[in-house]
Amino acid sequence: MPSKSERTRQRIIDAANQLFYRKGYNRTSFTDVVEEADVPRGNIYYYFKSKEEILKAVIAHRQETIANMLAEWDKTIKAPLDRLERFVRIMYDSTPALLRSGCPMGSLTVELAKDQPELKEDAKALFDLFQRWLSRQFDELGYPDESRSLSMRLLARGQGLIVIAQVYQDPGFLEQGTQELNRWLEELERYA
Repeated sequence: MPSKSERTRQRIIDAANQLFYRKGYNRTSFTDVVEEADVPRGNIYYYFKSKEEILKAVIAHRQETIANMLAEWDKTIKAPLDRLERFVRIMYDSTPALLRSGCPMGSLTVELAKDQPELKEDAKALFDLFQRWLSRQFDELGYPDESRSLSMRLLARGQGLIVIAQVYQDPGFLEQGTQELNRWLEELERYA
C-alpha cells in the first residue's frame, strides 16, 4: 500500500494530468494544480520545485499507464488485427473527451512544440511508445518492411480524425472515421 506521501504525490500528478489535458500546460498555473489536488501550496513544493517537474511526472505517469495497457492487450488479445482494432477503439470509446479537449497526447505535444521544444521531446515519448507497439503489430500482421510507415500512417490518420471531429464537434465523423480505419486494417490483413 502506498504511503501517505506517495498518495499525495500521485494526487498532484493526477490533478495536473487532468488540468494539462483540459486547459493546456501553459494555461495551467501552480495555483490551479494546488486547488485541483486539494493540497496546501507549501506541500506541493516538497514534491515538485517547478511546473516543468510536474509535467515530467505527468508524462512518466502517462507512459506507465500506456505501457501497462499495451502489455495487457498483448497478453489478452491474440491476433495482431484484433490488437490494432482495439487501439482504434480508444478513439471511439473516448469520443466525449476528445470532442471537448482533443487528444491528450496530441494537444500537449503541439502546445509544447510552439514554445518549449525541449519539453516537446518529453511529450513525444508518448507517441513513440504507441508507434513502436503499432509497428510490432503490423510486423506480426505480415508487413515487416512497412511496419514503421504503417504505424505512422495509423497515428496520423487517428490524430487527423480527432482534430476534425473536435473542430466540428461531430461525433459521427469520428465514428465513421474509426470504422474506415478498421476496414483499412482488415484489408491489410487480407493482403498480407
